[in-house]
Amino acid sequence: MNFRGWIADWIEGLGRLAMLTREAVASLFTFKVAWSDLLYQVYFVGVKSQSVVLITGAFTGMVLGAQTYFQFHKVRMDTATLAVVSVSMCSELGPVLTGLMVAGRVGAAIAAELGTMKVTEQIDALRTLATHPVDYLVVPRLVALHIALPLLTIEAIAVGIGAGYLVGVYLLDIDSTYLWINMLKYTTSSDLTIGLIKSFIFGGIVALIGCYKGISCGEGAEGVGRATTEAVVYSSITILITNFFLTLTLGRIFHTL
Repeated sequence: MNFRGWIADWIEGLGRLAMLTREAVASLFTFKVAWSDLLYQVYFVGVKSQSVVLITGAFTGMVLGAQTYFQFHKVRMDTATLAVVSVSMCSELGPVLTGLMVAGRVGAAIAAELGTMKVTEQIDALRTLATHPVDYLVVPRLVALHIALPLLTIEAIAVGIGAGYLVGVYLLDIDSTYLWINMLKYTTSSDLTIGLIKSFIFGGIVALIGCYKGISCGEGAEGVGRATTEAVVYSSITILITNFFLTLTLGRIFHTL
């Protein structure tokens, strides 16, 4: 495939994703989804993703705390270590790493599940029974990710800050009082708000890309496997690109208030 054909396919796929997004948003206003399906998706996304999110948040806070200390110790700013960990976890690392972990676990599962349904013609059967696939398959996963990802992000932030505090106090011998006071002094509510806004948007990205790749996958096991891989890769890349623009936009908004 030449470069022009690749661009045409990419634009066509982007248009189909936009149409799926429009249908999902329109379905949200009618909200025909069954509560049992929604609760199961919240459980699948939120509860079953806790282990990977907790491990990621804890060791990210530890590494960030240790590395910040090694640099700040050169200029005698040891007690500001936890403040850097807190601000970074709240506004950047918490939502981004949580989004990437959830994209790897949940995004792949969504694409594989819907892709299998597409290959076995179960989605066509839903249409035959006058059930809109977007209402039945996409909306519950979209709402569940919008609910669960911000909660997982808060959990990752709290565990990361706690792990950074433990490393700073018990391994690096930083004064615990000044460490905690400086963290509270330099961490503002806007940092946490920015992180939650990002996680809410990242949840929509993971859900929509995973559902789109699953519904539009090719035939056979190879098509399902390719759709699963593309869902994870495209979700991760989209999260990283979106995070840059959100950082610029939200940073300007909250710093001008």
